[in-house]
Amino acid sequence: MSVFEIEGGRRLAGEIDIQGAKNSSLPILAATLLGKGEHIIHNCPRLSDVDAAVEILRYLGCKVTREGNTLTVDSRDVSRWDIPEELMQEMRSSIVFLGAILARMGKAKLSMPGGCELGPRPIDLHLEALEKLGADIQDEYGFLHCSVQGRLKGTKIALSFPSVGATENILLASVLSEGITTVHNAAQEPEIVDLADFLNRCGAKVSGAGKSTIVIEGVNSLSATEHSVIPDRIVAATYLCCGAVTGGEVLLKRVNSSDLECMLPIFEQMGNTVSASPHSIYLKAPKMLKSVRNIRTMPYPGFPTDAQAPLMAALTVANGSSMFVENIFESRYKHVPELCRMGADIKVEGRVCVVNGVSRLTGAVVRAEDLRGGAALMIAGLKAQGVTTLRNIHHIERGYEDAERYITQLGGSMKRKKEN
Repeated sequence: MSVFEIEGGRRLAGEIDIQGAKNSSLPILAATLLGKGEHIIHNCPRLSDVDAAVEILRYLGCKVTREGNTLTVDSRDVSRWDIPEELMQEMRSSIVFLGAILARMGKAKLSMPGGCELGPRPIDLHLEALEKLGADIQDEYGFLHCSVQGRLKGTKIALSFPSVGATENILLASVLSEGITTVHNAAQEPEIVDLADFLNRCGAKVSGAGKSTIVIEGVNSLSATEHSVIPDRIVAATYLCCGAVTGGEVLLKRVNSSDLECMLPIFEQMGNTVSASPHSIYLKAPKMLKSVRNIRTMPYPGFPTDAQAPLMAALTVANGSSMFVENIFESRYKHVPELCRMGADIKVEGRVCVVNGVSRLTGAVVRAEDLRGGAALMIAGLKAQGVTTLRNIHHIERGYEDAERYITQLGGSMKRKKEN
């Protein structure tokens, strides 16, 4: 098993480019099933989740090649409509293939997805929406058997919660449907806009992406296209936390600063100097960070749940107490016990978490329990005195491309090692 060995106490300084967004790449790769031909996807990061999506595409009959950060997907010979359980279990986002397979093949069979265990994340919203579009869905022994007579039919769908995954599945299923589909209370994340842009390049008619109401006018067919994935806003926020916690000075390039508008003011409240242009963000940290009174995770454009753990790690050494309220997932504080092993003072009560800043953290042997929690432990390790050994780094590899290379580029000490 590989681990990250992090030597703390080094001030990070320098500039890095931000990778493509994982949460855009996965639904866009699923969308390549809809446009018959050879798709070219640029800025697609090297991640284990992306690798899992590629394996699903290949199983379904696509030809996929990679050159650097460009993936070429030839979807002309898709012949399967099922996804084996072992592929579904690789990542939670595998459920996004359901809408695309159903729209392309008229039927689909897959098991419940895997991924990070963050508490109940029911896919009921996905299934209810697809049923409204005309799909027949049967759940038998943990497998979903889905079919449709002819084509899916456009309809009005009102989501009870602005679920990103459900919105993506509706988009993927309805672009080839008959008639018009209107989605109310749709997710507004930048990744939804990126998916809609890709689909429109293929010939779809999607309007309103990025707003609470999306309208999809179904078309008869889609063609292949070329597209560049947007930068990853969560990765950008993570490296800002790395700079902030080490008293550093970092410049992030190839980033959409507008996607971080809800996060940048919090970094300023922490005492950082922050300057943003459309495609870069500069941060200079003070000697000691200030606490932040209240951070509530919310659907976009609110503070993202994926940035909660990285920011918490930075605030463990802030002057004063900070409070987090997690409104999206029930089990998103699994990193807290591990941070406390390093000397953090954190109290959790239900969805509320209070972080009392301490004067120092100490290196320890810790385990990542999920993707963003792993990033939080990496951030804490960069600040801690001594050496931190971070285990279960396969979680981090799901969302961060070559994290040790980026940290080293900024002057930190983080090495991948084999552990007996």
